[in-house]
Amino acid sequence: MKVLILAGGRGKRLGNMSEAANKCMLKVAGRPLIEYSLECAYRAGFREIDILVGYRAQEIKDAYGKAFRSIPIRYIQQEEQRGVVHAIECAREVLDGEDFMLMLGDELLFKPKHDEMLKFFLKEELFSLCGVVVVEEVSLIKKTYAVFQNADGRISRLIEKPDQPSNNIMGTGNILFKNEIINYIKKTPINPKRGERELPDLIQAAIDDKRIVKSFKLCDKYINVNLACELKAASSYFVHT
Repeated sequence: MKVLILAGGRGKRLGNMSEAANKCMLKVAGRPLIEYSLECAYRAGFREIDILVGYRAQEIKDAYGKAFRSIPIRYIQQEEQRGVVHAIECAREVLDGEDFMLMLGDELLFKPKHDEMLKFFLKEELFSLCGVVVVEEVSLIKKTYAVFQNADGRISRLIEKPDQPSNNIMGTGNILFKNEIINYIKKTPINPKRGERELPDLIQAAIDDKRIVKSFKLCDKYINVNLACELKAASSYFVHT
């Protein structure tokens, strides 16, 4: 199984910080942001990493070259930054029909359990498994997506950036997929506000088709870095843990 790390976006909300450097190469406690995802992939036992690049792509290529901790890296070029679903579509050929773990290069997870997540995905023979975190401050869910599920964790509904989250389950970009998820891209509606297909809507298309999608509590603390204050908070947390 492969890992697909998305690192192609501009990170406009970081302003001048991402003009001078690729967003995923900004430092958190002295290390590039994307390196935390690379470490997660290594520790979970994945042995092939595909990185989708776009904006200031050469910085990532120069930093990591052809391998990370002896794990081969392949790069996929996204010519236009049109969101996560488009990024997965760009990776179709490189994924070559294999199931994969999606990671976002601007996410930080503290003491994540990717190895346990992978075992659960394989044991349950799921179509997809969404890594989630249970939050005390439900307003944080507005930054990612909301998850509605039954008692055994089977997901019935995902909502991108909900205005009023109704539970405390926050979705992350760390998700395991059967390769067939790619077949649902064309069935995914284009979000009228952003003009692109959204990741939760892609997964929802599979759920509506009776595919089994569950959630997995991946970690206790999670930060999706979009703002300078989030980058600072992440650095402080890593320094003090």
